Amino acid sequence: MRAWLFEWGLPMRILFLTVALAAGLLAHSNSAMAADAKRPGRGKLTHMVAFKFKETASAAEVRKVEEAFAALPGKISQIASYEAGTNVSPEKLDKGFTHAFLLTFRSAQDRDEYLVHPDHKEFGKLVGPVIADVFVIDFWGVKEGGKKEKTAKPGKKEKSRPARKE
Repeated sequence: MRAWLFEWGLPMRILFLTVALAAGLLAHSNSAMAADAKRPGRGKLTHMVAFKFKETASAAEVRKVEEAFAALPGKISQIASYEAGTNVSPEKLDKGFTHAFLLTFRSAQDRDEYLVHPDHKEFGKLVGPVIADVFVIDFWGVKEGGKKEKTAKPGKKEKSRPARKE
C-alpha cells in the first residue's frame, strides 16, 4: 500500500478501498454487461435517474422540474413507461438525493434516441441550474427467479394472469 494512503484517517482509507473494490468489480463485469446490453429482446431497459437539488432551489423550481420530467413521455415516443417519486427510505442512505425517476425503453436504440432527443436536451437545460448532483443507472430488468422480463410487442395486449397464492 502506498505511504500516502496511511496518512489518511481510517474513514478515508475505508472509502478509498471501497471505491477501488467497486471499480474492480465493475471492470470485471463490464464486458458481460456490455454484451447483454447489445442483445435485443432481453427484457425492458430501465433508465434510473436520481436528483439531489441545490439547497437554494425553491419549492417552485423543484415542482417545475418534476412537471417537466413527467411531461417527457408525452413528447418522446421512445419512452415505454415512466414512474417518479420522492425518497421515503428510513435507512438514511440517500446521500441527499431526494427524487427518483424510472423510465423504461423497449430497446437500447430507443434509450439512445431519447438521450439525444431535443425535448430531453431542453429538459437538461431546465434542470441544470437547480441540480446539485445527479446519477443515472441503466439496466436490463430481471424478474424474480432470474428470468428476464418480457417486453410486450407494440400493438399486442398483455394477458392478465391470476393472482399468486402466498
